[in-house]
Amino acid sequence: MNQTIQRSKPTLRRRFGRLLLFCVGLYLLICTGCAAFQRRLIYFPPVFPPGQVDQLAQSAKLERWKDPTGQPIGMKRLSPRQPTEGRVLVVYGNGSCATACAHYADVIQDVAAFDVFILEYPGYADRPGSPNQKSLFRAADESFQLLATNGPVYLVGESLGTGVAAYLAGTYPDKVAGVVLLGAYNRLTDVAQAHMPLLPVHLLLVDRFPSEDYLRNYHGPVGVLVAGQDQVVPEKFGRRLYDKYAGPKRLWEFPQGNHGTVMVQPPEVWKQIITFWQANQPAPKHE
Repeated sequence: MNQTIQRSKPTLRRRFGRLLLFCVGLYLLICTGCAAFQRRLIYFPPVFPPGQVDQLAQSAKLERWKDPTGQPIGMKRLSPRQPTEGRVLVVYGNGSCATACAHYADVIQDVAAFDVFILEYPGYADRPGSPNQKSLFRAADESFQLLATNGPVYLVGESLGTGVAAYLAGTYPDKVAGVVLLGAYNRLTDVAQAHMPLLPVHLLLVDRFPSEDYLRNYHGPVGVLVAGQDQVVPEKFGRRLYDKYAGPKRLWEFPQGNHGTVMVQPPEVWKQIITFWQANQPAPKHE
């Protein structure tokens, strides 16, 4: 009887050891898979042939925005009221595209005489390339430098694009007149970690979009819009970004809103955003 019990203990230990090794191996396999395919979990680019993009643009009353070589880099709609008060650059979320952002031009130009430009990311719609943090930032740099030569430039970022907008504000702090971030986050790593709590996301994620770090270099007005029912980017991450920002800021809260509805605001809210921007312009520098 005692010999049987003694023989069973090593057997149980071996089984437990094998189970532990299997679990560790499975966990490492999952981590490896997430690391290898992480960009497929971040970017969801809609892809269209050029003819269809042109049709979508025409329906949305947008026109191609091109670089000096004639290559399309996004969409634009100039203000019907001239002279313009400034230019707005829109950087969208991970599953959108430039023609899908016409509603920003609609509502902004309903309340102010702004020219609206919408950046197209590499790999989205019919723009060549692949989306990643480096390529998005490079495209954002190019587009911003085309706009910043004449008049104030304001930034509108939604969801993933709030990280791109924060990057631009921190990189060109003296050339950005104001920022508004809809469905914002402090760091993409924190959002991803919340969605995958059992994985070491902070070690695995390559495209990190550390918005709060970029905004440390910026001192102009920043508006943040958060939704209480946002399951994609929970509002606590937008609040973290807002709380850590040291410059002029305003928080718009929508307790019953979700990730989709927070992006679509009526003219009244945009009037408040633009008034906030214009009321908090930095004093002109004296030579």
